[in-house]
Amino acid sequence: MSESQKYLTISALTAYLKRKFDADPYLEKVYITGEVSNIGRRRGRHLYFSIKDPNGNAVISATMFSYANRIKFQPEEGMKINAIGRIQIYEPNGSYAIILEQMTPDGIGELFLAYEQLKRKLQAEGLFDLPKKRLPLFPKKIAVVTSPTGAVIEDIARTAQRRFPSAQVVLFPAVVQGEKAAPTIIKQIKRIDASGDYDTLIVGRGGGSIEDLWAFNDEVLARTIASATIPVISSVGHETDNTLVDFVSDHRAATPTAAAELATPVTLEQLVTRFNELQLRLNMRMKQLIDVRRQRVERIAEHIIFQQPDRLYSGYTQRLDQLSYMLLQTMQQRIQNTQHQFMTLIQRQLQLRAHLLQQPRDTVNLLTAKLDLVSPLKILTRGYAIVENQGDVVRKISDINVDDDISVRFSDGMATAKIVEKRALKNE
Repeated sequence: MSESQKYLTISALTAYLKRKFDADPYLEKVYITGEVSNIGRRRGRHLYFSIKDPNGNAVISATMFSYANRIKFQPEEGMKINAIGRIQIYEPNGSYAIILEQMTPDGIGELFLAYEQLKRKLQAEGLFDLPKKRLPLFPKKIAVVTSPTGAVIEDIARTAQRRFPSAQVVLFPAVVQGEKAAPTIIKQIKRIDASGDYDTLIVGRGGGSIEDLWAFNDEVLARTIASATIPVISSVGHETDNTLVDFVSDHRAATPTAAAELATPVTLEQLVTRFNELQLRLNMRMKQLIDVRRQRVERIAEHIIFQQPDRLYSGYTQRLDQLSYMLLQTMQQRIQNTQHQFMTLIQRQLQLRAHLLQQPRDTVNLLTAKLDLVSPLKILTRGYAIVENQGDVVRKISDINVDDDISVRFSDGMATAKIVEKRALKNE
């Protein structure tokens, strides 16, 4: 590295320090106390001022964005405050400042401190970040946990009746201030949630001091509302009041009237108007569909197929004729081939039979010729004859007697003779 590369620009150094500040967890959430100074710098919705150490000369720039939504008091010059924020470096000029998230006057009461501690505990557990349940569009029964003598239930019932008359508002009376308030509210919430008969639950009371609203900062009550299966709307105090019930509920309303409006998101008038609009759109859409279908039917009816139906199957008829002719040709060709094969087989069979019988035939002819040579009938053709006496062949003179009738067989016939004389030949 060269000597010149060791030097940083002011921008690079500031950017490096900014990353250090942003990555430091101890600077992410800083609690400071001091006096308000230079309070006159207000820019629209944002507040810019300084906080100085009352015991020294140290000063830090402070900024609170959308301060009207974050604090309920107006900071004044010299007011001692307690503030919570994160330290941040402003790169263009290299200065650092604190971006405030919360700010309260110094000397706050014990209740508010307890409230802040419990709020941080529940927030760290993620109780405020649970998925919020949606409110039904058309509620049938709305449960209200509040004082039976206050104006809250009257405002809710009157607003619900005006907006959605079919919704039934049911009061579950409870103490809303004092030591007995939180237990009675918890009991009624559990009762409503266990019944399963209600669509929406409103928990509310009128405005008051932090002491008056303290029952709605109860930890058990907050956990009960967070674990409820029914959608819960909180309407506690005025718009500027914040209780733990507001953070754990599914929805928050600034007034009882606003709570009733949230519980009845769709009014009867809106429902009727919407129904009429949908009916009109449905009628128009059905008319369009019918017109489209009618035009399609008309186009189909004008098609040449319906004008000349025979065209629909003329092509199939020609194809059928072609296939029939091809089938006939194929069958004839197969028959001819079969006949040719059959005649060939017969010819081969005759040739094979003649070949196989030739040798036996020659043998028979030879044996026949040999047999013919020794045949008595063959001998008769040479002038010999066979003499029979009563069916027996006469072989010697002693086989006949005078006056015997004998038969003489020649090669071409037979004759009958009578012995008139017999004479024996002398042996030479």
